[in-house]
Amino acid sequence: MRSGRQCSRSACRRPAVATLTYVYQDSTAVLGPLAQLAEPHSYDLCSEHASGLTAPRGWEVVRVTPEFVPTGPTSDDLLALADAVREAGRVRTPVAVEPAGTEVARRGHLRVLRGEGG
Repeated sequence: MRSGRQCSRSACRRPAVATLTYVYQDSTAVLGPLAQLAEPHSYDLCSEHASGLTAPRGWEVVRVTPEFVPTGPTSDDLLALADAVREAGRVRTPVAVEPAGTEVARRGHLRVLRGEGG
C-alpha cells in the first residue's frame, strides 16, 4: 500500500519513496527503497530528492536501486482489502449456547452434559 510518509526535506510535501541512512564509520550514505517503518536515524526522501542526493566530500553514496518511483497498491494489497471487506460484510448466525447441565450428546446409556464455562 502507499505509504503515508512524506519526504524529510523541509518544505517538501511529496510522498517518500526512498530511505537514506548514514554509516559514519565508513563515511557512506546508503540510499535504498522506502523502509517498512520510519526509523529515528534515517531520512525518507521523495524521488526528486533521492535522485539528486550528493554526499559530502570524501563520502561515498551507495544506491541500492538505480531509481525510485512511487508505488501504488499491488494486486495482493487489493485482494487482501477485498477479502477483508467481504469478511466484514458476511452475515453471522448466532451460535446457540445451551445452559449448563443440558444434554449435548448420548451414547448408549451415557449422556454428555454441557458443564459450567461451556
